[in-house]
Amino acid sequence: MKKLLVPVIVFAAVALYQFVGGEHSSNPQASAAALQRPDSAIDRAFKSHSHGVQVEGQGEVIKVLGDDNDGSRHQRFIVRLASGQSVLIAHNIDLARRVSPLNEGDVVSFKGEYAWNSKGGVVHWTHRDPQGVHSSGWIRHNGQVFR
Repeated sequence: MKKLLVPVIVFAAVALYQFVGGEHSSNPQASAAALQRPDSAIDRAFKSHSHGVQVEGQGEVIKVLGDDNDGSRHQRFIVRLASGQSVLIAHNIDLARRVSPLNEGDVVSFKGEYAWNSKGGVVHWTHRDPQGVHSSGWIRHNGQVFR
């Protein structure tokens, strides 16, 4: 019972912090200072091995990968955050416009759903959900918003 209680408390604390702490913004123009804190929601989600956590972030594209064409098509690239952590962005290009042009060294801001993995995690749902189940996400690059 105690082993189950700790993850539940951590998840609730992260969710409460996101709601009260202002990191729940749906505005792609959100404060860069809030996105670059070393104790950001992404850092906390990674440390607690969380899945399904809404996050926002900003970082430098360090690797542009080939598209994942298995099932729904996803544009994939790796972003390094200010904390040094890297995350894979998996942007569904069947539901949203491709982020283009996108090159290594570019800076992107994003909002989506985080899923933990040992390499830093994946951020997906960076677009609207036609079913309305997931919160809408976005990617901002070169003054354009891709949803």
